[in-house]
Amino acid sequence: MRTGSAAIATKRQQTLGLDFDLVEELVAGVDEVGRGPLCGPVVTAAVILDPSRPIKGLNDSKKLSEARREALFDEICEKALAWCIARAETDEIDRLNILHATMLAMQRAVEGLTVTPRLALIDGNRCPKLAVPSAAVVKGDSRVPAIAAASILAKVSRDREMQALDLIYPGYGIALHKGYPTPVHLEALQRLGATPIHRRSFAPVRAALEAAASSAAVIQAAVVLD
Repeated sequence: MRTGSAAIATKRQQTLGLDFDLVEELVAGVDEVGRGPLCGPVVTAAVILDPSRPIKGLNDSKKLSEARREALFDEICEKALAWCIARAETDEIDRLNILHATMLAMQRAVEGLTVTPRLALIDGNRCPKLAVPSAAVVKGDSRVPAIAAASILAKVSRDREMQALDLIYPGYGIALHKGYPTPVHLEALQRLGATPIHRRSFAPVRAALEAAASSAAVIQAAVVLD
C-alpha cells in the first residue's frame, strides 16, 4: 500500500527525474520504441550525455507527459555529447522478425553516434552486436539517465512520424494509438484492410489480409459464374 509520503516522493522523483550524478563519461544509453504496434517502424536512439551539462527530469518516456517529452527532446539534442536516432522499416521487421529488427536498429543508432562510446548500456535483457563493449540493463529507462534520454528521443521521434502517417492513411486512428493494436485500430484494419506500413508478419494484419483475399476470391468466383 502506498502511503501519502510515498506518493509525494514518487511525484517528486518524476518531476526531478533520475539523478544526473549517475551519468558517466562516454557511456551511451540505448533504447527502442515500437516493438508492439501493428504498423510503422521500430525506432531506436543512442545518447551519450555530457556530465557537465545537467538535464533535469530525465525518466522513462512512458512516465512523462507528451509536453514534457517534447521539451526534453529539444534539451537532450542540445546538451548531449552525441545522439543518434535510427530505425528498422516495416519490411525489415517482416523479413527478420521484430526482435532481430530491433537489434539491427539499435546497432544502427550506436554506429551513427559522432562520438565513440567506451560502453553502451542497452535497455532490456539482451544486446545487439556492437563494435564497443555493451551491457543489458533491465528497466534501464527508469534507472540510467542516458537510457532514459534515449527512450525520450525514440518515443518523440516515432510519435511525430505516426502523426504524419495518420494524414497519409486516414481512418485508422494512427495519430491516437500510434499503431498499437487497440480496438479502434483492429476494427479499422478489418474494415479498411492493411496499408503499406502494416506489418504483415503480425497476426492481426495477416488475418486481415487473408480475409481480404478470401472476399476477393468469392467475388471473382461470382463474376465468373455470372
